[in-house]
Amino acid sequence: MVVAVKVFKKTTPNGKVTVYLSKRDFIDHLDHVDPIDGVVVVEDGYLQGRKVYGQVVTTYRYGREEDEVMGVKFSKEMVIAYDQIVPPKKSPDLTSVQEKLTKKMGAVAYPFIFRFPEMAPSSVTLQPGEDDQGKPLGVEYYLKIYVAANEEDKGHKRSTVTLAIKKLQIMSRPRAVTRLPSSIVSKGFTFSTGKINLEVTLDREIYYHGEQIGASITISNNSRKAVRNMKVYVVQHCEVTMVNAQFSKYVASLETREGCPITPGTSFTKTVYLVPLASTNKDRRGVALDGRLRDDDANLASSTLVPEGKCPIDAIGIVISYSLRVKLNCGTLGGELVTDVPLKLLNPAPGAFDKEKPKTFKKMRSMEKSRYGNSYENDDDDNIVFEDFARFRLSKDGIE
Repeated sequence: MVVAVKVFKKTTPNGKVTVYLSKRDFIDHLDHVDPIDGVVVVEDGYLQGRKVYGQVVTTYRYGREEDEVMGVKFSKEMVIAYDQIVPPKKSPDLTSVQEKLTKKMGAVAYPFIFRFPEMAPSSVTLQPGEDDQGKPLGVEYYLKIYVAANEEDKGHKRSTVTLAIKKLQIMSRPRAVTRLPSSIVSKGFTFSTGKINLEVTLDREIYYHGEQIGASITISNNSRKAVRNMKVYVVQHCEVTMVNAQFSKYVASLETREGCPITPGTSFTKTVYLVPLASTNKDRRGVALDGRLRDDDANLASSTLVPEGKCPIDAIGIVISYSLRVKLNCGTLGGELVTDVPLKLLNPAPGAFDKEKPKTFKKMRSMEKSRYGNSYENDDDDNIVFEDFARFRLSKDGIE
């Protein structure tokens, strides 16, 4: 069985320059990040002394666009990588996809490689509310290829192509599990003896998007109060580092009265399961997603990881974390007993989840195939599948 290699392409408005990328999602493995590798094909005789430059640009929007007044901007745009592609200053080490493309395209093909800087933030988008206008908050990346006379020249729109890309994190090497995540808390009462004890234990520390999160809950009531009901949530914690703002959102919830009321002197044990999904949190303001809003297969934002030897406080951009929260209602005067157990929600490593992939992943694959199936161009000789890079269309900035 011959496996074809998918390659994404996009052409400038004047049709003279075409950019080919091996993928749109680039993975941060913590110890290294996938390079942005591609090929630029220029129509023969078009440049006439001009050059082709490439940039990797990140946009970090940390405030609403409609709140920008008096020249105050709530966004930062930075060029994190830059190079001259045509004529090349040096010959990069070619990847397998670049070798196939240069062989197929001939002398008018020029390979390029860009790299993300260390500790570059992951792509994250915060869902806007119904009344919010302008661009959503978050971190975005795009690759810009343009024709210019020199480095100071910004080029022209008709000879410029921009391609939106994403930087995602995965857990390449599973960490050794010494103990399961758990929390034990107690609550006493001012005018009553005894305590209510709550123990919550997760079935593991790391979950992949689409998996159910299992938690074992044990309640021991040694007080004179009764537990009326129990609520369980998966909480997404978001920190916008630029303005030091923090907020939390419930992305999955469950309320049960099973076994309630838990009267004094009794105990109760129950295992609950929750599945946090982006599809069940659509249009909820402030929920963080992996990448852009127009992705049909967008996941909830993955937990932010840092390489070994780095401090979590060094993470920049929008930092995401998750926890499972359990609330016990102890009555009007008794108040609530609350505990949080931290967990990690991540993208699976390629190939690590093929045998037991959840239905969510299979649905994403089928949507991708049905959506872009008509735009494929097969090349059986070189086993290359070309797909038009038209996943995103934004009328304001022309980014696709």
